Amino acid sequence: MEMKPPPLMAVSKACCKPAPPALQISIEGKEESMAGLSVYVVGSFTASAAIILVSDVFGWMTPQLRKLADKAAAAGYLAIVPDYMHGDPFKPSPEGGRAGFAEWIVKHHPEGGVEVTKEMVKIIKSKGISAVGLAGFCWGSKVAALVGKEPNIVEAIVQLHPSLVQASDYEDVKAHIAVLAAPSDGVDKHADILSAHTQIDTFLKVFPNVKHGWTVKYDMDNHEEVAEAEAAHQMMFSWFDKYLIGNQVLSLHCPFNGNGSLTTSIPQVLSPYDLNSDGSVTTSTPEVLP
Repeated sequence: MEMKPPPLMAVSKACCKPAPPALQISIEGKEESMAGLSVYVVGSFTASAAIILVSDVFGWMTPQLRKLADKAAAAGYLAIVPDYMHGDPFKPSPEGGRAGFAEWIVKHHPEGGVEVTKEMVKIIKSKGISAVGLAGFCWGSKVAALVGKEPNIVEAIVQLHPSLVQASDYEDVKAHIAVLAAPSDGVDKHADILSAHTQIDTFLKVFPNVKHGWTVKYDMDNHEEVAEAEAAHQMMFSWFDKYLIGNQVLSLHCPFNGNGSLTTSIPQVLSPYDLNSDGSVTTSTPEVLP
């Protein structure tokens, strides 16, 4: 079946802006092959849960993305970053912006990542890992959404600054899903669809002061950008902690309920980024809840 490119209005202009160069970054994993794709692997196959990080259009070699995979491994997960683009990530033209993107996306439509992702999940679970989550970034969020429409494949999904998604992606999702977005991503219009689910838990957070791509395109020398990215990373790990390993004392120290509210039935320490009952985040002095 011929895959048509999505309308460009469905793709943020910032989607086609690469991450700033990341200097002095230590990458801890190694490159292997899985399900016919090159993959960056970090962590142990003896872990109880795994996270597949599905990249944006700039592919699996983005240093900030690999650094996030390293953080996942340090938190106890097996982390895998596949090369869905087969060595052909999007390369902005000298004109910049989205020039050339329509031609590139025809060859690299997110639908093409669904079956290989399912095969990777099968391989991972065959090694004894009981739960797998998908973290999708921009382009990768669409892959995660499409895989998440099928039952009993992955246990949880986190979309970070999603692109190309539509209402049906959220209507039909079968896995617990958290959506972390920038204002320009336009996903707030799907809030009612997400909140209407009764068989899965959902969470939507729009970060008010960030740009599309902020979780893997931040400038490591900009403290504000780093703080915003790390806040989203902590939320991602919190979601996976709960739904992949059943950890009620979460990395963010804020257990999620299905409506985004905060559970306070067990002792915990709130991070400087605290979830409000409406899903928003406020900066506060860390405190201990009773």
